[in-house]
Amino acid sequence: MNAPPSIASAPTREDLGIEAELRRARILLDVAERCASINDLDGVLHELVVLTSRALECDRGTLFLNDPATAELYSRVAQGNLKREIRILNTTGIAGAVFQSGVGLVIDDPYNDPRFNASVDERTGYRTTSIACAPVRTMTGELIGVMQSLNKLPEAGAKFTELDLELLTDMTRQAAIVLQSLQNVERIGKLRAKEMAFLELVSDINSEFDLGRLLSRAVREITAMLDAERATVFLHDTATDTLFSRVATGAEATEIRLPSFAGIAGSVFTSGASLNIPYAYADLRFNPAFDRQTGFFTRSILCVPIVNKDGRGIGVTQVLNKKGGVFSDEDEQRLKAFTAQIAIALENSKLFDDVQRVRTYNESMLQSMSNGVVTLDPAHKIITS
Repeated sequence: MNAPPSIASAPTREDLGIEAELRRARILLDVAERCASINDLDGVLHELVVLTSRALECDRGTLFLNDPATAELYSRVAQGNLKREIRILNTTGIAGAVFQSGVGLVIDDPYNDPRFNASVDERTGYRTTSIACAPVRTMTGELIGVMQSLNKLPEAGAKFTELDLELLTDMTRQAAIVLQSLQNVERIGKLRAKEMAFLELVSDINSEFDLGRLLSRAVREITAMLDAERATVFLHDTATDTLFSRVATGAEATEIRLPSFAGIAGSVFTSGASLNIPYAYADLRFNPAFDRQTGFFTRSILCVPIVNKDGRGIGVTQVLNKKGGVFSDEDEQRLKAFTAQIAIALENSKLFDDVQRVRTYNESMLQSMSNGVVTLDPAHKIITS
């Protein structure tokens, strides 16, 4: 007698749990293998967004990394129409809230959450309906960014779950070591490129002996180097005890004179200490009269003293309005280093002028002697012209 055919039993809750864990393990292994095979940061950022969006069955994702130099979260990869780099303060929006707290969030109705920033949707025409946002931590617990998944697909339930958030957190942790390593490599490469450009710039500045061209070049390069709107080099006039500027970018090159103790520039000159002011109008030392006269609006100021080789203050370098934020500590250090080179170049320019005057004087004296006539001024000095 043949045995009756077996009837397949329905999967138990335990079976479903095992299958879910196997799927989770496969996803995490895939993340580790794919990220480890990519040797550039942009490639890993793109791959992680693709993998998390697929695993969580959502429409798009964005990975934000923290930039400690500017206290900003930046993203270079976003699915859909948003392809350019985005930078936001690491305290704003859902991403900023997760970064500051270190705790992930699932949000079913973003437009009713006061932390949600709808401006990105407004700029792109996209409509965010659901968000899962997880902190990106290294194995040592260091927080280096956040991963944000948007709009769970309707066929997948339309709403993110806590299990989705757990999976997203684990996936980002799996990739965090590679992310941090490549982020450091990229940062070092950028610093090296900046230093090479800086050395080349210093060489150019120190080879310029004409004071007017020197100041014009210095101001132009400072503005570009610090990504600012305007820069000014003030020199000290010992005869009148004033600070004067012959060059200012972003406006007509008209001479400005002010008492050596006035305003931010005067404060830096008299104290010999640098100032990094994020909000100019909140500082009582700031004089808004120049803004009123020119129509310019000063937001942030970085000002450092110019000191000669004898340690005497000979002026200040002032930079206004960092584009996209405020001046960082790194900006201040770079301006100090560059201003030290300006001081050397100014000394060289003065020495060159002195040599030129002596040369002209000697040539005139020889010419006068050859003519047999030496002309003196009332102070009994030879008239050279």
